[in-house]
Amino acid sequence: MNTLRTGILMAAMTGLFLAVGALVGGGTGMLIAFGMAAAMNLFAYWNSDKVLLSMYGARQVDAQSAPELYRMVERLAANAQIPMPKVYITENPQPNAFATGRDPEHAAICVTTGLMDQCSQEELAGVVAHELGHVKHRDTLTMTITAVMAGAISMLANMAFFMGGSRDRDHPMGMVGMLLVTMLAPIAAMLVQAAISRSREYEADRAGAEITGRPLWLASALGQIERAAERTPNYPADANPATAHMFIINPLHGGISGLFSTHPPTAERIARLRAMAGADAEPVKKGPWG
Repeated sequence: MNTLRTGILMAAMTGLFLAVGALVGGGTGMLIAFGMAAAMNLFAYWNSDKVLLSMYGARQVDAQSAPELYRMVERLAANAQIPMPKVYITENPQPNAFATGRDPEHAAICVTTGLMDQCSQEELAGVVAHELGHVKHRDTLTMTITAVMAGAISMLANMAFFMGGSRDRDHPMGMVGMLLVTMLAPIAAMLVQAAISRSREYEADRAGAEITGRPLWLASALGQIERAAERTPNYPADANPATAHMFIINPLHGGISGLFSTHPPTAERIARLRAMAGADAEPVKKGPWG
């Protein structure tokens, strides 16, 4: 059901993009918008992982430079039945993590130094498994494309506002209608992007819990990360808010909440994981993961 919902939302995003393109330049504008969408999504498909990892100054690690983390990812990837992704660490005091890559064969998992320092091995395993869930479901490509589309819709809406008003006074929607569309289209795009992101987070939580077999590991990590993220700045994310939806917990401070939130309420995520674990589940141990 969530996959179908995501497909419908992405179709709505594409339709909105084409509609704004048509508003800017009629049929020609729609064709131009379609070409722009294809070009941007092609670029995102091939380069989004490199751009994102570079943006956060991530360094790749291996079995020699980060043996515990690398072996953990290796074991969990085997549990998830997906290829071993590349593993990265970014120097950032805020505990957080994200996954990127166009498909499971070209995926990367990145964790912050803050996550490794502040979470137990079990909690870290829960977070890594969540990110592997995104990889398994190909969410990284979906969320990258929606971010690109949302930004493009905002750009086209600005073009319509500054260029279309004086030229299209006889537009069937009328001047008021055109102004409303140019103002509301970016908001609609943000809503669709947020809805897609929230849906995929719930699915990745479930997948992560299934990969470890211990839903409480991720539940404990989510609470730990949210508390720390509220008091620890993430300056690269603050400078690039369009990437916030890639993280397991919203890395931003003082952002828009509610309908525009790209992450589900953490309390609801934890409640769902605890329900998966059941009443007899063993509590999380603050020690090495074995």
